[in-house]
Amino acid sequence: MDKNYYVYILASQKNGTLYVGVTSELVKRVWQHKNNVVEGFTQKHQVHQLVYYEQHEDSYSAIQREKRLKEWKRQWKLDLIEGMNPEWRDLYNDII
Repeated sequence: MDKNYYVYILASQKNGTLYVGVTSELVKRVWQHKNNVVEGFTQKHQVHQLVYYEQHEDSYSAIQREKRLKEWKRQWKLDLIEGMNPEWRDLYNDII
């Protein structure tokens, strides 16, 4: 069975605080963020809306992409989100 990896962006609200992450279990990881299971940035800043994600076939490419996105200017991230999700809907229900 092939395993997929995901790079994702969470937001506190439209144009709000952003968080970029990587995981092999997108549903589980977003649920953890939404329910403040792990202390840290997303809990402190209430960053719980899944506004962007992309799938990768291997961990190396996903991790590299995450690192690149974290280096991007904020506007580039906003443009990326709006290209996939112009209404900034919480995409969590789409993936469960």
